[in-house]
Amino acid sequence: MAERPADKPRADAPASPATSTPPAEPGYKALTKHLPEPRFVPLPGYVRLDEAQMLARAEAFHRQMEQRRTTRHFAADPVPRRLIELAILTAGTAPSGAHRQPWRFVAIDDPRLKAKVRAAAEEEELKTYSERMTDEWREALHPLGTDHVKEHLSDAPWLVVLFAEKYGLRPDGSHRKNYYVDESVGIAAGLFVAAIHVMGLVTLTHTPNPMGFLRDLLGRGTNEKAVLLMPVGYPRPDATVPDLQRLPLEAIVQWNA
Repeated sequence: MAERPADKPRADAPASPATSTPPAEPGYKALTKHLPEPRFVPLPGYVRLDEAQMLARAEAFHRQMEQRRTTRHFAADPVPRRLIELAILTAGTAPSGAHRQPWRFVAIDDPRLKAKVRAAAEEEELKTYSERMTDEWREALHPLGTDHVKEHLSDAPWLVVLFAEKYGLRPDGSHRKNYYVDESVGIAAGLFVAAIHVMGLVTLTHTPNPMGFLRDLLGRGTNEKAVLLMPVGYPRPDATVPDLQRLPLEAIVQWNA
């Protein structure tokens, strides 16, 4: 009997899966073979909300943050330490490069230490406004009504100084590199400011220039640099803010290319 020729596969028939070898592991993987395997845990506490809930929460949060303003007029009323702790803990939830968490906070409520910080800041600010500041810089600050006098640094019940850890220190004193320090600390600062506002307090992101005196005055290591000096407290009943407007959405976003 003649052998029946094999049926030709139909043009629309799915192709048989080809036997293939798994892709080669990238060479860089071998460089960490000596390290323990990373550990992962389930994503904690996540509950997916429906879109209506998400929108309601997003709009409510935006309305609340839209009321956030920076004032230089602080009441002397005491603020519980626990509120400052919670704001710092919230800041500490920020993502960071290689999870190095390169932020360090110094919280000050000692009136004598606040007075020293103010005196040192005003000394540097007087030099800045008188000698270091360019005309362009001076014009940019003019609508804010600022000068070298910083009464908010002694009026506010708390000063919180944010330091960036440029590199870590191992027990033997050697340096451990930190990654994306400025970006990581910037995110933490934003979360701190948001937390302060949500709990009903006000703050100001003060950046005396230069800021090296803060590291010396507060006994911080040479591996840290001061980033922000933030008075925290209640606004005075007569507190004012500059008459400024925020950019509209279309000025700060681009959708796709």
